[in-house]
Amino acid sequence: MSAAEDYRFDLTGGHPALDFANTMSRREDLGENREYLTDYGRLVAFGEQTGLVASTEARRLREEAGRHPRAAAAALRRATELREPIYQVFKARARGEPVPAVALEELNGALSEALGSLRVEPQRGGFRWGFARAETDLAPMLAPVLRSAAELLVSPDLERVRECDSGSCFWLFLDTSKNGTRRWCDMKVCGNREKARRHHQRAKALRS
Repeated sequence: MSAAEDYRFDLTGGHPALDFANTMSRREDLGENREYLTDYGRLVAFGEQTGLVASTEARRLREEAGRHPRAAAAALRRATELREPIYQVFKARARGEPVPAVALEELNGALSEALGSLRVEPQRGGFRWGFARAETDLAPMLAPVLRSAAELLVSPDLERVRECDSGSCFWLFLDTSKNGTRRWCDMKVCGNREKARRHHQRAKALRS
């Protein structure tokens, strides 16, 4: 297993579109931000771990990438480009700010292309939604990501999209808590870190 295959993404966003947006952390801190889609193998790993790409398809994609490294690099570049308007739209909603028109336009443009490949596929006992995938398409996880983003934007769950309250994380998540008061993407990480920071500030203030 390669390092890319072995890498495990943190899927605390609770939704494919938000988890995809979260493949970069501390996005607004230029000195501390971190890219997790560092290579094409990780893009495939993300698709596989989120169930957007089947294991057999993931193996085929890795083999194709080995034969066509330039196409794989272009697919990765396309993925990171599409990630930004998704992040910008949901970030604005989470903050209660106007959605950037350019970001929404980019999302709609990509969505129009992605939905052109939408089709009905047979499955045991009925049918399911699927996407037509050309053999040369090395980023088949992007179409379902875009569809999931659009579905979330027009659903009542949009009101439950939150931004991590740590002040430095900037990750997005779907708040599925019963009372809708979840504040951090991960209580064990950002939650504990933020509580420790505030405790330190209070202690420092008392000492002063």
